[in-house]
Amino acid sequence: MSFLGFLYFIVPITIAYAAPIIFTAIGGVFSERSGVVNIGLEGLMVMGAFIGIIFNLFFAETFGAWTPWIALLVAMVVSALFSIIHAVASISFRADQVVSGVAINMLGIAVALFSVKMIFDKGQTDFIQRNIPLINIPILKDIPILGPMFFKGLYGSSIAAIALAFLAWFILYKTPFGLRLRSVGEHPMAADTMGINVTKIRYIAVIISGGLAGIGGAIYSQTMTGDFGHATINGQGFMALAAMIFGKWHPIGAMGAALFFGFAQALAISSANIQIMQSVPAVYFHILPYVLTILALAGFIGRANAPKAIGQPYIKGNR
Repeated sequence: MSFLGFLYFIVPITIAYAAPIIFTAIGGVFSERSGVVNIGLEGLMVMGAFIGIIFNLFFAETFGAWTPWIALLVAMVVSALFSIIHAVASISFRADQVVSGVAINMLGIAVALFSVKMIFDKGQTDFIQRNIPLINIPILKDIPILGPMFFKGLYGSSIAAIALAFLAWFILYKTPFGLRLRSVGEHPMAADTMGINVTKIRYIAVIISGGLAGIGGAIYSQTMTGDFGHATINGQGFMALAAMIFGKWHPIGAMGAALFFGFAQALAISSANIQIMQSVPAVYFHILPYVLTILALAGFIGRANAPKAIGQPYIKGNR
């Protein structure tokens, strides 16, 4: 395989694997920019993946080709509602946000797997018949070299993920809502004195993070696996958490980090098809994404500048 052929092969797979991480990482950016730590992204992704597959299986005949897209919306709503548990515990009851996030991870996995067992009487769901479709972008797909890499044979969800990163940047840095959200994550007392409802903004941010993580999970289950079981998400939420930190709590940075992790996963599944990699045991490529996640967290968590009020419950009137 030539180098150009390798790029044609690896780039679309990289973007496909990065898309769920981009959605989830940007959800984390919204939550943590408001000052609420959200390590429950894994559990929220699991819930989204489960709901996406269940909806797809039961309503494929009703909605036809639109089923995968509607499943994303349903997963978004359910995961957003599920994230309210974290919001109530962290914001209203001022519980430890890390402990609450761990509880969300455990609860999400437990509820999803118990439901699968009750519905299907086995450890995983049936396979869906309608996956998120691959699309070609007219005109752009015919651009020499770049066309086949970036605009041909991509999942629609991959294009949406890239667009989301720029939309999130615009919302956070170019709109009054984004300014308010960032202000409550940096100095909530000052924001409160300016008439900003800190509690309301933080609730909205956590719910947005839940909705986007739910979409991320549903994208993964409807593109990469086609069913749902105990190993469907398998650490994708933690990769998204690492991408958020690696990207310095910035939507574009998170997207870049997600593409990095997506490339590592693409290498893992492509190693058997690339001659130069066949001499290396496949297990090394399969553990690579998780090793990179650990290295990213260990190497950057101390250097990145997190929002100043992150993890700190806000008590009105306190100084």
